[in-house]
Amino acid sequence: MLQQIEGSRAIACGIALCRPEVVCAYPITPQTHIVEALSEMVRTGELENCEYINVESEFAALSVAIGASSAGARSYTATASQGLLYMAEAVYNAGGLGLPIVMTIGNRAIGAPINIWNDHSDSMALRDAGWIQLYAETNQEALDLHIQAFKLAEALSCPVMVCVDGFILTHAYEQIEIPEAGKVDAFLPPFDPVQVLDCMDPVSIGAMVGPEAFMEVRYLQHYKQLRALEMIPEIAKEFSEQFGRDSGGLARPYRIADAETVVVALGSVNGTVKDVVDEMREEGHLIGSLCVVSFRPFPLMEVRACLENSRRVVVLEKSFSVGLGGPLSDGVRKSLSGIALRGYTVIAGLGGRAITKKSLKGIFAKAEMDELELLNFLDLDHEIVARQIMRERETRRSGPIAENLLKSIGTVASRIA
Repeated sequence: MLQQIEGSRAIACGIALCRPEVVCAYPITPQTHIVEALSEMVRTGELENCEYINVESEFAALSVAIGASSAGARSYTATASQGLLYMAEAVYNAGGLGLPIVMTIGNRAIGAPINIWNDHSDSMALRDAGWIQLYAETNQEALDLHIQAFKLAEALSCPVMVCVDGFILTHAYEQIEIPEAGKVDAFLPPFDPVQVLDCMDPVSIGAMVGPEAFMEVRYLQHYKQLRALEMIPEIAKEFSEQFGRDSGGLARPYRIADAETVVVALGSVNGTVKDVVDEMREEGHLIGSLCVVSFRPFPLMEVRACLENSRRVVVLEKSFSVGLGGPLSDGVRKSLSGIALRGYTVIAGLGGRAITKKSLKGIFAKAEMDELELLNFLDLDHEIVARQIMRERETRRSGPIAENLLKSIGTVASRIA
């Protein structure tokens, strides 16, 4: 049924249709509306046979989900930003134990300084924890990916993060198709755990492993991710056949057949990128784009096939590996090993800074003329950066960087009493 609905509420509807048996909830912006909506559904009986557990922290939320999944329950939680970092130990535990938990990440910047707006710093910080990571371009895809995520997680016995851009998607109202319950039931079979705590068949889940087998455990995590490379497209195809729309998959090319320049990005910014591609195409530019949906596992061969005939690649990053560049760029470069083409990284949108069509057009045009540096920062205010560098050179006690920058642009830092 087509509804005008907030993205977070649509995601909650999709999760409820998957019939989770345990939902662990701790609020942190911008994912809070998702777990609030699920709470309401449990309270009213719309979501039946589900235990909704309020916990005291993000670490507790995932810890409870680990216990619930180990006991054989279909388990779900959500978090964002500092909350994901707070549960980092449990994130690695869930990945190492191979528990099929699904978790929404309402992508948000990591402090300090304090920032509640969107970028991909949080999920990227945990990219090597053994979880599959899927990035949604639209709210429709965000809903659809959660349904696919439960199927994928339980088929592989591997946890899955569905990464949804905070505020840009979570708080946006738009028309979204909410699937029928019967169709979701037909698509997603009842949970049949690979490993489960059972008094009648006792086992230990999470035993200590020494040097003699630890590498093999980690390798088997990698093996599951390799299997996911095959399963993700299969599940997306099955979803398309049953629900009548395309969502998910590994990566989606856009107007790349004759493109000399291809832009690669994750998440909602792909919508803006495609608009810019269309406008530049009308002006005669041979440009296209590639939306990467599966960041973990990274689809090396699919990305290579989409980019190998281009002359240059621009990777648009909403996260930053300080001292190096961008994490998405690392995967793209590896996929293009041995292929001679120009590659550029553009860091953009950190802390929620707007990524405008005008700015993208300008930097893509420079890329076409190969006038970019290998690493670029979209709309970076070089003037206030230069002032701060000069300030630090002139005096030892130069003061806190964030407050100095705010003064430079005439803004007063927020203070919490």
